[in-house]
Amino acid sequence: MRGTTQLPAMRRLLGRGTSTLARNRRGATIIEFAIVAAPFIALLIATLQTSLVFFAQQTLETVSEETSRQILTGAVQQAGLSQQDFQKMACNNLPAYMSCANLMIDVQTANSFADVDTSTPALTNPDGTKKTWQFNPGGAGDIVVMRTMYLLPVVGGPLGFNLANADSSHRLLIATAVFQTEPYLT
Repeated sequence: MRGTTQLPAMRRLLGRGTSTLARNRRGATIIEFAIVAAPFIALLIATLQTSLVFFAQQTLETVSEETSRQILTGAVQQAGLSQQDFQKMACNNLPAYMSCANLMIDVQTANSFADVDTSTPALTNPDGTKKTWQFNPGGAGDIVVMRTMYLLPVVGGPLGFNLANADSSHRLLIATAVFQTEPYLT
């Protein structure tokens, strides 16, 4: 008998509490902000990360253009620069926020513009060792392909957003310059 008398009392208590809770709007703004804040912050972080990647890509394009000009005009060939010297020259063109240790340059010649290979290179050999890049700046009138590559550190964002394509924490940026060297005097 006792259980049946308590049931109406519980209904009255819950009925008053739910109606009071439904009328109370004091915390509605903070609850709405909490619901909207997480996706907004995730979108903001994704936008910033994407902007930084595009900025770094454009910077690499500029570095590639400045450095390839030295091959185009024959300055590298006439000075007899080695691969290490050319790498240092390219590193001098990098801005302070980019590390020379993450820069890779591959310089090859081609027989014709149709034979040029501009595909994305593998960073490692099939056996897992780090790839050694070619350095063949050619001579006067040669067709040269210069691929400037940079491993940009990226941070994964919330909700699984990650711009890494080389490994879990780096994005491979590539700037390719294809040109025919000037007919400089040898």
